[in-house]
Amino acid sequence: MTEKPQGDKPGDDSAAEEAVLKAAEEAVSGGASEELAAAQREVAERTADLQRLQAEYQNYRKRVERDRLTVREIAVSNILESLIPVLDDIGRAREHGEVTGGFKSVSDNLETVVAKLGLQQFGKEGESFDPTLHEALMHSYSSDVTEDTCVQILQPGYRIGERIIRPAMVAVAEPQPGAQTTGAPDAEKPGPDAADKADGAAES
Repeated sequence: MTEKPQGDKPGDDSAAEEAVLKAAEEAVSGGASEELAAAQREVAERTADLQRLQAEYQNYRKRVERDRLTVREIAVSNILESLIPVLDDIGRAREHGEVTGGFKSVSDNLETVVAKLGLQQFGKEGESFDPTLHEALMHSYSSDVTEDTCVQILQPGYRIGERIIRPAMVAVAEPQPGAQTTGAPDAEKPGPDAADKADGAAES
């Protein structure tokens, strides 16, 4: 009669298979965790790269837009500066009553267009003299003013926004020397006699 090899008891094969399967599952699980962690790290790196690229692109767009606006402002400013002599001629013609008929329509349209492009005229009689806005070509004294005042606009000034294209050419009047208001009348000021009387009263 043939003897069975030792260890071939019922259930031994199934226990071994379970152990092998369990070890395989643990190995697969451990490998999957490592792969998952590596994939998550790679996704985080790619996300950071995309965010950095997006920020760089937004900065590039802002810089391009800023440069585009700067170039436009320079171009418009150059055109408007070249039109200032024409506007001066129109102003002189208007002072002599020569802006009539078709010429009046053309001049009005031109002034409207340059105003829409941002060109502003400044300088009025009676306003305070400001060396950042006005250039004094004539000087005088007057008792009718209390500060340096533009009494005549010889040529208007122009600016675009806050940038001065040309200062206004003006005649300036200063207050008349010695015309400042004096203090209270002498009658209201205490004289030396009043001081002597006060000293005598104090001694008594």
